[in-house]
Amino acid sequence: MNYSLVCRLLGVVAWLIGGTMLFSIPWAWPALGGQAKVETRGIGALLGATCVCLIVGFGLRQMGRYNHGAFFRKEAMAIVGLSWVLATVLGALPFYFAGTGYKWEDEAQGIVKQMTLIDCMFESQSGFSTTGATVLTDVQNVDLVPRCILFWRSSTHFLGGLGIIVLFVAVLGHGSAGKALMRAEMPGPSKEGSQERMQHTARIFAAIYVVLTVVLCVVLTFEEMDLFDAICHAFGTMATGGFSTYNDSIGHFKSPVIDYTITFFMVLAGTNFTLLYFVSIGKPGRLFSDVEWRTYFAVILLVTLILVIFAVSWYRDFDHNEILPFNDEAAVAFRFTLFQVVSILTTTGYGTHDFDSWNNFGRATLFLLMFVGGCAGSTGGGLKVIRHILFVKILRLEIEQSFHPSVVRHMRIGGEVLTDSSLRKQILLYFGLIAFIFMLSWVALIAIEDDATWVGGDNPLGNKLVDSASAVAATLNNIGPGLGVVGTTENYAEFNPGAKLLFIFLMMLGRLELFAILVLLIPSFWRQR
Repeated sequence: MNYSLVCRLLGVVAWLIGGTMLFSIPWAWPALGGQAKVETRGIGALLGATCVCLIVGFGLRQMGRYNHGAFFRKEAMAIVGLSWVLATVLGALPFYFAGTGYKWEDEAQGIVKQMTLIDCMFESQSGFSTTGATVLTDVQNVDLVPRCILFWRSSTHFLGGLGIIVLFVAVLGHGSAGKALMRAEMPGPSKEGSQERMQHTARIFAAIYVVLTVVLCVVLTFEEMDLFDAICHAFGTMATGGFSTYNDSIGHFKSPVIDYTITFFMVLAGTNFTLLYFVSIGKPGRLFSDVEWRTYFAVILLVTLILVIFAVSWYRDFDHNEILPFNDEAAVAFRFTLFQVVSILTTTGYGTHDFDSWNNFGRATLFLLMFVGGCAGSTGGGLKVIRHILFVKILRLEIEQSFHPSVVRHMRIGGEVLTDSSLRKQILLYFGLIAFIFMLSWVALIAIEDDATWVGGDNPLGNKLVDSASAVAATLNNIGPGLGVVGTTENYAEFNPGAKLLFIFLMMLGRLELFAILVLLIPSFWRQR
């Protein structure tokens, strides 16, 4: 392991994170909606955290100043994995230094419960991994969460959307190391690349990401969102993150136009950016001929229609007049269902209402969607649609060979033969690992989380098994909200520190698709060659 090179590049990542914190400070000024007296501690926290990032970056650069070694895949994986650990800690500092409150302990006396360091790391990792899970119970109250800190919270989505390392390669490049970094950061099975050079590819992906974010922001401002809300929700949408500036997420706006706009851009965010690149240069046929995208789009439509037909009980008693100027149950059902299906499938996690009020069939369907995800090469998390396609093809071949062992048949995707002989093993291994990690984490969470979390409110004790499973699935697949105590109108505040550390680990695993984090736990990985 070339430790000096790893330290040197981690130093640049620390500087990148610290530099982006400065962009949150202007939102504290009254001219942009801030409240100067309340925001003072937010400004000080951001400046202090920036200084820490600069110092840490300088220290790491000094540790790596005598680098003379080569750059290999092992170093790339170490840099990517450690970058997300470093981002979790550094990104938590603004929350911690600002004394951010996650709920009132005694509102009458103005006493708040402040976020612990683990709470801050949870919020930071949730932002960078674009999970959108939160411990904050009242983000609208500036006495608890300063406006500039709330903007930093959404900014972590922007940085994590295409990956810190992808943006790092796009902006700075790193010679031949860029290819290894990109592969370690975006390890999902991808069928093609838009350019030969990885640095150029990273710049194209980053450009598409930034342009779509800006376009969505402009559109939302025309739809009567203020600039602050538009930027924050654009960050959350294109990063498939889900952090909102309101307690009731997108449902706060009660606007069909905003709902459909964000739905459309969530679909784009879950699409392979290579295909969006081809659309941008006038080759939309590449999008519609892609088997993964067609499957992705078909799943959205099919599941939406199934839920509208068979999960109708959830909207029968809804006050439609608050949502639409006309009482049309079918329109309300389609709009809310489409939004929620796209939000869960793309791992965004936004909500327009409490989907935990759906019937059991609807809730179970959304739970299964947590294990699908967006397309490879998108900002969406999850297992990725292409892996499911390959998994089905592998199962079909295995079943056929059980009664025709002499038949040799190749797997095909979009009419092309897959020649990678190790692909079958990789897909089966990945599904097996996801299932093993999910089950192990589910049991661990049940063991370490006290039953008191489920006592009181609308969550009876008997929901612990289901809620724990959904919490693990929602963090491992970077969804955010789950069912029950972690539903779309709830949060993760009441879990104990051990459970929150487990969630932090699961969010990192899901964002980096397991291996870039798991290798950090293997002693032989750190040995010198």
